[in-house]
Amino acid sequence: MQISLSAAEIVDIVRPLASKGATTAIIGGLAALRGAGAGELSFLGNVKYKADVAASAASVILLPPDCAVEPGTGQLFLFVENPSVALARVCARLERTLWPRPAAGVHPSAVVAPDARVAATATVGPLCVVEAGAVVGERAHLQAQIFLGRNARVGDDCWLMPGVVVTAECELRERVRLHAGVVVGSDGFGYEFVAGRHEKVPQVGQVLIERDVEIGANSTIDRARFSRTVIGEGTKIDNLVQIAHNVVIGKHCLFCAQVGISGSTTIGDYAIFGGQAGVAGHLALGKGAKVGGQAGVTRDLADGAFVDGYPAIPIQLEQRIRVLRQRLPALFRRVGDLEAEIVRLKKSSAA
Repeated sequence: MQISLSAAEIVDIVRPLASKGATTAIIGGLAALRGAGAGELSFLGNVKYKADVAASAASVILLPPDCAVEPGTGQLFLFVENPSVALARVCARLERTLWPRPAAGVHPSAVVAPDARVAATATVGPLCVVEAGAVVGERAHLQAQIFLGRNARVGDDCWLMPGVVVTAECELRERVRLHAGVVVGSDGFGYEFVAGRHEKVPQVGQVLIERDVEIGANSTIDRARFSRTVIGEGTKIDNLVQIAHNVVIGKHCLFCAQVGISGSTTIGDYAIFGGQAGVAGHLALGKGAKVGGQAGVTRDLADGAFVDGYPAIPIQLEQRIRVLRQRLPALFRRVGDLEAEIVRLKKSSAA
């Protein structure tokens, strides 16, 4: 990764509350505190690494306001409210430099239906297919091998990475980012057992992805059996996540990798799901609910609930049970010893 930022440019990006030291180095890379060298930028994002700050050779370090460490020669310490957020803003600048969007227009190898509407400022890359009635908004970027089905809509400033599929009638609102291999509008998994066979239930609904949503690689959002599957504004979904038909997700939720949400479940705003968590169908999870990694939710959750385990129970109870579970072998040995002692006492009494 080739980057080049002066200290002044970094200051302009992060707008520090205060600073100490100075450097003339041009920043050419990002690194963790312990491994960083001259000409690199680092940050203190977790207090457990505080001891590494004094030993770091990074030319510029982003630090929280209460970090009382003095810079060495040729080092610049920038004190910011949140070093991780400040670094993210630096990375956003680098992203625009490293992966600039190509000039607007439709690549010669793309296939665009005559009645599709592609904004003049949009980019439709190589081997894309845009079917009849589809709409591509202003400054939207379809990288390569994107499929937009009939009457699909892609909002302004969306970014669809290679291999994304948005099927018929589905809609992305503004600034949606879909990573490679995402499928929006795959058929919901619906069958009825009739006369000894599984008969398919047609899935004729839609998917609505609201503004500022980001969905990780190879995740799938199923179209509704009827009405809409909805992903709320600002929600972020990791890789390999499955959202089933007619699920409605609120605003600004987080889904870590390999989460599965079963059909017709409703999830409130600001909910968080750890990796590989699963939720049964037709449930209601309240605002701010948290589900631990690999937990299995089988009943409704109130606002602010924090659950873990399978079946999912309150986190404090699950943690106590985990501690007790480790003591089970000793408990069984103790019970066995007590049983043997009872038998001995009975024999002694009979004698």
